[in-house]
Amino acid sequence: MKIGIVGLGLMGASFGRTVRAKEKGTVYGADISEDTILKAELIGAIDGVLDVKTASEIDLLVISVYPRDFRKVAESYLPYMKKGSVVLDFCGIKRTVCEEMKELSASYPDINFVGGHPMAGREYSGIDHSVTTLFERASMLMIPVRTDIFAEEKLKAFFLSLGFGSVVFTTAETHDEIISFTSQLCHIVSNAFIKSPVAQEHHGFSAGSYRDLTRVARLHPKMWSQLMIDNKDKLKPELDLLIENLKKYSDALGKSDEKALENLLAEGNDLKLKIDARRNK
Repeated sequence: MKIGIVGLGLMGASFGRTVRAKEKGTVYGADISEDTILKAELIGAIDGVLDVKTASEIDLLVISVYPRDFRKVAESYLPYMKKGSVVLDFCGIKRTVCEEMKELSASYPDINFVGGHPMAGREYSGIDHSVTTLFERASMLMIPVRTDIFAEEKLKAFFLSLGFGSVVFTTAETHDEIISFTSQLCHIVSNAFIKSPVAQEHHGFSAGSYRDLTRVARLHPKMWSQLMIDNKDKLKPELDLLIENLKKYSDALGKSDEKALENLLAEGNDLKLKIDARRNK
């Protein structure tokens, strides 16, 4: 398979490195930074540069950029892509991107369009932190926009061959709703938690709980603020619900109501056990 990747940051470069390490295809790459392209060639993330000529050869175009930049990037390569090839994105939200895919598919009916989101990442960003193991056992979310079952099955088999643990088909609406809770809200909580003055004095007093909760406080502010604002109709209700629940714990502490606090903690503990049990079935 011949693959083009636009956006050679953590996700794009890691994807290219994984494809090449597992000998699953030839990879061409493009990025707004010439230095990043050169580095991608040096570390083995790409075989060559994605341009007009190589764009006409690729079977899969992976667009790994900010959601607001997706359409501009797609339109710069679509005129050169061959019949039956696939455009797939790695953007963090799906409704706006998939809507743009629908609109583009009217002009390019011979191209397959699929929304994608690897459920993998690190607290670091950029090509310097790319690795060949980022997607091992990760879930790959796919949102078919305009494609056929054969292209979908071929993509599924391809992702599984790269080491993904599963491929989950969903809708753009469901994706953005659930991701607001499982990803975006977690980053807000972690980012807010670290703002306590006590965090400056934690060394020697912290263990796994602190490390787990603060890992994603480190993030790319520009990217995450864009993702959160563009998904605010899903994210804000989750944040408001969290604040409402936290208020209950605060009230119980303020009243020294040990029984109420015990009940709140038991409720959360039991929910976690039920959720984990359902997953393991």
